Amino acid sequence: MQLSYFELIGFGPSGWGAALLAAAGTTLLVAAAGFLIGSFTGVLVAWAKIAGAAPLRVAGEVYTTVLRGVPDLLVIYLFYFGGSQILTGIAGLFGVKGFVGVSPFASGALAIGIVSGAYQSEVFRGAYSALSKGQIEAARSVGMSAFLMLRRVVGPQVLAFALPGLGNVWQQVLKESALVSVTGLMELLYQTTVAAGATYRPFDFYLTAMLLYLAITWGSGQLFDRIERRTMRGMMGRA
Repeated sequence: MQLSYFELIGFGPSGWGAALLAAAGTTLLVAAAGFLIGSFTGVLVAWAKIAGAAPLRVAGEVYTTVLRGVPDLLVIYLFYFGGSQILTGIAGLFGVKGFVGVSPFASGALAIGIVSGAYQSEVFRGAYSALSKGQIEAARSVGMSAFLMLRRVVGPQVLAFALPGLGNVWQQVLKESALVSVTGLMELLYQTTVAAGATYRPFDFYLTAMLLYLAITWGSGQLFDRIERRTMRGMMGRA
């Protein structure tokens, strides 16, 4: 007897609901880790382009040009398969025989983070360009140190101006997380493929995966919009 759709994706003994939700959680974790890595990288690259010496500016431009110009899947392959090859070679130097693999989660998060960092660096650089130069000059005139000026004047406003762009990058990172399935990480798309193959019900499971992705993107989009409205209201209150 064929199971109904709701029995198939439910939480009963024959349902795949728990596995799909766990995989969706993994998707969120790898996306969040990649986004945070990208934020850290993006801030450094934006700083290099804005205030760094000429070699740093050139390195920042090369980084963003290369990472935005190659397929994201290729970057994931380089981190996972290339990283495993390098680790195996290093282990061999110390007498360790056999294959040494890279963690699918770690390699996926790093690959997504490095790619998103190229986009986030441009978001941060654009947000810095939107700052009022008069406020920076006023902060310097009252004797603020560079760190204090960053904490009280530059940082909060750059973050506020960057939030819309960062929200778009986050949505992109969520979709890129599906590519990590090629490493065998049990995220949402990989779990969906396993379930579809085991039950011969691909339409049901891919439809469910689509709905779960939409729920995640819609919910996170609402969160970013709320944070953006609250941040901008606070800035207007200080104006």
